[in-house]
Amino acid sequence: MVERPEDVARTIIEASRYMVLATADTNGRPWSSPVYFAHAGYTRFYWVSSPEAVHSRNIATRSDVGIAIFDSTAPIGTGQGVYLRARADEVSDDERDQGIEVFSRRSQAHGGVAWITADVQRCAELRLYRALVDEHSILAKDGRPDHRNVVRLA
Repeated sequence: MVERPEDVARTIIEASRYMVLATADTNGRPWSSPVYFAHAGYTRFYWVSSPEAVHSRNIATRSDVGIAIFDSTAPIGTGQGVYLRARADEVSDDERDQGIEVFSRRSQAHGGVAWITADVQRCAELRLYRALVDEHSILAKDGRPDHRNVVRLA
């Protein structure tokens, strides 16, 4: 039975703990960072980071981001990934409670710590960030290099 592309994308996201976040500064210089993530409905991806991190500073000035989620242990030539186009920002006060709950629940499921809103408020060293996804895609299995098919997960 052939898996539907949407199911492939969901499986990859659920099985992965880290995503590679690609940002750029105001001059367009790229920067990529692996970050532990949680998601809500495959359209909101959350992570915790220092506002002084390069990717956080880049997001503050340029919100467009690219994200790749994949299994880095897959044998050569068999890997599949999910690619996201998104807009990222620091989570605002009105969404912080909901976002940190999503992040904390996944953290604990993976053996990590529980997170609370106070851990990511203005007076804390870390902040909660989110990416709102515009587009999901996976590699097409048609033999063409880097040919992607858009999938709908929302």
